[in-house]
Amino acid sequence: MPAPATAPSPLAPPAPSPRSRRLALGVLATGMLMTVLDGSIVTVAMPAIQGDLGFTPVGLSWVVNAYLIAFGALLLLAGRLGDLIGRKRMFLAGTAVFTAASLMAGLATSPEVLIAARFLQGAGSAMASAVGLGILVTLFTEPRERAGAIGVFSFTGAAGASIGQVLGGVLTDALTWNWIFFINLPIGVAVLLVALPALPGDRGLGLKAGADTLGALLVTSGLMLGIYTVVKIETYGATSVHTLGFGALALVLLAAFLVRQATARNPLMPLRIFRSRSVLGANLVQMLMVAALFSFQILVALYMQNVLGYSAAETGLAMLPAAAVIGLVSLTVSARLNSRFGERKVLLAGLVLLVGVLGLLTRVPGQADRADYLTDLLPVMLLAAGFGLALPALTSLGMSGAKEADAGLASGLFNTTQQIGMALGIAVLSTLAASRTESLTAAGAPGPEALTGGYHLAFAVGAALILVALAVAVTVLRGPKSSPRPVTAEPRTPLAAR
Repeated sequence: MPAPATAPSPLAPPAPSPRSRRLALGVLATGMLMTVLDGSIVTVAMPAIQGDLGFTPVGLSWVVNAYLIAFGALLLLAGRLGDLIGRKRMFLAGTAVFTAASLMAGLATSPEVLIAARFLQGAGSAMASAVGLGILVTLFTEPRERAGAIGVFSFTGAAGASIGQVLGGVLTDALTWNWIFFINLPIGVAVLLVALPALPGDRGLGLKAGADTLGALLVTSGLMLGIYTVVKIETYGATSVHTLGFGALALVLLAAFLVRQATARNPLMPLRIFRSRSVLGANLVQMLMVAALFSFQILVALYMQNVLGYSAAETGLAMLPAAAVIGLVSLTVSARLNSRFGERKVLLAGLVLLVGVLGLLTRVPGQADRADYLTDLLPVMLLAAGFGLALPALTSLGMSGAKEADAGLASGLFNTTQQIGMALGIAVLSTLAASRTESLTAAGAPGPEALTGGYHLAFAVGAALILVALAVAVTVLRGPKSSPRPVTAEPRTPLAAR
């Protein structure tokens, strides 16, 4: 006589259907697109914002810095809180904060209000972004499906940056700069309405499982101060008292946080997460790769406009082939390659292509009449397909070593290292490029050639960073002897109730 079927636990939600998982992926990707668009769309509208609100040149930088500091500093904390109180709750709260702050930014009539709104946007973006990958890996547990979902998620981020540059120029020219913020309102409301039924509910572990208030204060203040120090290097210099003093204080705070996590009964960030070679190696590689690719994402656009004389719209169109090949590879090829050859090999192949991207850029001509898009820049855009290979593989590796209870933390950590890499790339590569340009100008080089010489140095340093990332990937990201245990979506009883 067959045994009677076991009744499902009343605490366990029904397994999501393929349709509901696709809908949830669409919600997460749209939320990601909204925050990435906001990061790139603002840069194009900066001159209009300055003229309308009366920003000083120094004050204008805080339109970007306020967002970066809040976003980068709160990612780790938001990711862990998502594990504790529920990742769906954190995503919904972050999207709501971001949407409300976008309305506040669009209605701003003074520099102070806009800066405050940008800080709130960064906080909301951190809350939503920190748990996005954590939700994704609990929904897609089969390796092939997960690879495809991560490919979609990765493409959204890459495409958003390119679309933002074009859309920012169009909205600012056709309407006003206010609309670069107002456009977030219908997107944010739609994401909230669809996310409520689409995202799986999770109770979280409970605050008592990691309610480390002191640790939260240490890591948030340390990251905030560290990112502030990095973004101000260009203003004060790398060896100034300001940079060295605040940088040292940030390191002390972060070191104290690590000591606290090693000794606290309920740590905010259990250090066990770094025992995984995949998590540790993937985060190191990502930091180096993102720092290097700042020279591609930003400096190439500056080269086109300042040396070749392209308009903002022409620059956006010239970079569209890169977004197209990244999207094509991310959505159609990366998942199959990861499944067949493994994420590590695909990552290595992507990094090799990215070395080619930056290597070719070290040879772009310094005079507009000697440059040809088809031979000098189009090959660079096509080799950017390496980003479509590297990022999905890197994301899979960065999340593969995390247990279900730490999925939000691993997601927040992965996003944090991305922001740190971006800040370092902006500070280091832009400073090197400016310094080289100044020395060439002083030596009598014409303006376009001096600018190109500065860009060449930044591209070369970026290529060197990718080579270091390759070395880390080879030595740290060794192939696992057995497939990692997938993260499951089974509910966990909160520790507080055990």
